[in-house]
Amino acid sequence: MKKILVTGATGQIGSELVPALRSRYGFANVIACGHQRTPPPELEQAGPYLKLDIRDPAALNQIVAEQRIDTIYHLAALLSAVAEQKPQLAWEINMGGLLNVLEAARLHHCAVFHPSSIGAFGPTTPAELTPQVTIQRPNTMYGVTKVAGELLCDYYFSRFQVDARGVRYPGLISYQTPPGGGTTDYAVEIFHAAVQDKPYRCFLKKGTRLDMMYMADAIEAAIAIMEAEPGSLSVRNAFNITAMSVAPEDIYHEIKKHRPGFTMTYEIDPIRQAIAESWPNRLDDSEARRQWGFSPRYDLAAMTKEMIAGLTGQDQEKN
Repeated sequence: MKKILVTGATGQIGSELVPALRSRYGFANVIACGHQRTPPPELEQAGPYLKLDIRDPAALNQIVAEQRIDTIYHLAALLSAVAEQKPQLAWEINMGGLLNVLEAARLHHCAVFHPSSIGAFGPTTPAELTPQVTIQRPNTMYGVTKVAGELLCDYYFSRFQVDARGVRYPGLISYQTPPGGGTTDYAVEIFHAAVQDKPYRCFLKKGTRLDMMYMADAIEAAIAIMEAEPGSLSVRNAFNITAMSVAPEDIYHEIKKHRPGFTMTYEIDPIRQAIAESWPNRLDDSEARRQWGFSPRYDLAAMTKEMIAGLTGQDQEKN
């Protein structure tokens, strides 16, 4: 990777991936793109930023050509809960945007990172130790776009030799960016409530077990898979990865070790509950570990400690 473009750079993943890439490859060599005309100051001031509507293929191709891009991290997408509210827009952005990126990669000989998700699975998928290759029949628009995206990336590799790679992310937890409309957002919101000494109303039921990952591990995975030797990859894209399988009460009890007075109740959101129940409880990520050395550093205890420290520090800076 010599010159990198990151779409969706102002989102939950992008806002942390861009600094990591700039630190590794040089600030001038990572072009951040987003739909916002004015991005957060910390993103704009640390390196080049360009406004981009991912639905505009001409604008995308112009950026790729002018900036001599050789690797695209394509993160622009609508997340699960928002996609259910706006399914037509989700298809337009998630699938149309990906097609534009893959076409640009084909024309300009770029490698592509495109994240899939546990949302690519559905209620008929094996819930425990979900295999790398298994039935995928999601019942959400977000999930449909993720499955179609996996297949489209495979097609562009086999048909046009576009070096498309990716992972299936679980729920991602970070203190640096707010939730963006996903089904696993509770796992971020709960920490914000805890450090503000507020009770939390969880929108998922007790016992709703889902895979999760701390953002630092997610960022390392995105970089590691793109740096892996091509010959070592038999799957090419959409590797299962995970760090922990947790239910809301697991996170609550871990937070209580640091904030004994913290309380949580349940106020179920039927849409997000239905989505969560259609997803696996625990993924089998052995192929990612074997083929390119995936190995997360954060378990629930380590993540909780860092989340509370990070959010507490943010509150102190505001005051």
